[in-house]
Amino acid sequence: MAAQRRSLMQSQQQSWTDDLPLCQLCGVGTAANCMYSPDGKGTLMHANEDGHFRFRGEDGCFLYGVFNGFDGGRVANFVSQRLPAELLLGQLNSSHSDADVRRILLQAFDVVEKSYFETIDDALAEKANLQSQLPEGVLFHQLSPQNQKLSERLNMLEQEVSGGATAVVALILNNKLYIANVGTNRALLCKSSSDGQNQVIQIGRAHTTDNEDELLRLAQLGLDTSRLRQAGPISGQSSTRRIGDYKVKFNYTDIDILSAAKNKPITAEPEIHGGHPLEGVSGFLLLMSEGLIKALEAAHGPEQANQEMVAIVAAELAQQSNLEVVAQAVVDRVKRLHHDVFASGRQRAAHCSRHEDMTLLIRTLNYPLADSALTPTQGGRIYPVSVPYSNSQSTSKTSVTLSLVMPSQSTLTNGTNTASTQDEGTPTPSQSPTATLQSTNTHTQSSSSSSGDGGSLFRQRGSQAAQPDETGRVPPYVDFSQFYKLWGADHSDSQSTQGGLGPQ
Repeated sequence: MAAQRRSLMQSQQQSWTDDLPLCQLCGVGTAANCMYSPDGKGTLMHANEDGHFRFRGEDGCFLYGVFNGFDGGRVANFVSQRLPAELLLGQLNSSHSDADVRRILLQAFDVVEKSYFETIDDALAEKANLQSQLPEGVLFHQLSPQNQKLSERLNMLEQEVSGGATAVVALILNNKLYIANVGTNRALLCKSSSDGQNQVIQIGRAHTTDNEDELLRLAQLGLDTSRLRQAGPISGQSSTRRIGDYKVKFNYTDIDILSAAKNKPITAEPEIHGGHPLEGVSGFLLLMSEGLIKALEAAHGPEQANQEMVAIVAAELAQQSNLEVVAQAVVDRVKRLHHDVFASGRQRAAHCSRHEDMTLLIRTLNYPLADSALTPTQGGRIYPVSVPYSNSQSTSKTSVTLSLVMPSQSTLTNGTNTASTQDEGTPTPSQSPTATLQSTNTHTQSSSSSSGDGGSLFRQRGSQAAQPDETGRVPPYVDFSQFYKLWGADHSDSQSTQGGLGPQ
């Protein structure tokens, strides 16, 4: 009966949002988690646990969400299915005030979490019953065959009911932006001004014990904040707000550091910001999972992570007219930066041995996209080149980025344009744009350019196909020695160069 009930609810879950139209004004990029071996090869650590949605409602209403699951993707999947149904099926309309919207968002999160726990009620009851039948403190191999079967069933149930998710949700209604955050994902709003500056605004802070407001909330529940600071992750997670995770919701009195709380200390109640007026705003909104944020911070440090992310997005928006391609290119870029730092063996390499699932949602706001007919690539594909991380760089700099471009219709041989078939294409470097970033407490300005024709970066290939050597590899057709020489020269004077921000 329990299995039938769960199966029924899952089948209903699949149809809750089937009729909601997707928003075409955004793009989503993703990357799976990865752990690197000493030789740099990546291995998947677990199945994907992230989730997202992007829907267009009525009356100019848009809803977006990014979810970071842990201990499985069940909660992230459930919330990404159910939350839109609690917000876009008549609950919101243009007559609602800011207070109304905040109330509806709070209610939706509460209903969704309660609904999730209803789906695992039977499994939790069965789990409690099995636990009561098993002797305490007895190792598995010491149990009788019958009790071993009960123990195996208990482990299966534990996997079924464990896990949770953090969430960042964006709602646009009446041309206002509302952000609802639970946990450690992040929302960035980039506003572009007429003089070319980008103002970067992080909306809300991560709910961790590094957040003074969260510590105050927990202190009011009777918890010792000094112990919380020293303890680190709570029940395996850094977030002090999360959806699901029945252990910290129902059994928090059994967790030593939480046992003194007067009420549930780990909550799914979102922190809501807005509405922020969007009238006349030109820019873009970024919703990022914790895995994406942590990967970039691990590679280059947390000081300029927001500005660097916006710079990478702006560079891709200048090159691509498809938001889906833009979002995926940005995620791929961060993944590549993370891997390259690990492979470099430098100081920050120890921070980059693995990364979690990464999800990025980009929503443009009256922001001009590249004209696909006029882009420098002429339909070619951009291949960003990672510049080695240098710990001597100033923290006010973002990373330098050059590009190799694979033309789709013609090729470049030693910097000269020649007619060719499409399988003879070789890449050529392109110039990088000047970009300006501004936030409430930092101002970074970065620019770089590649050398004139770039011909010396490429080795002449003969008419015959290169033959593999004894290791099975073919000689490279790109010589990076000149590139590294130029890059080193450009960065010899830290006062004259501020770091490139990507291809033009």
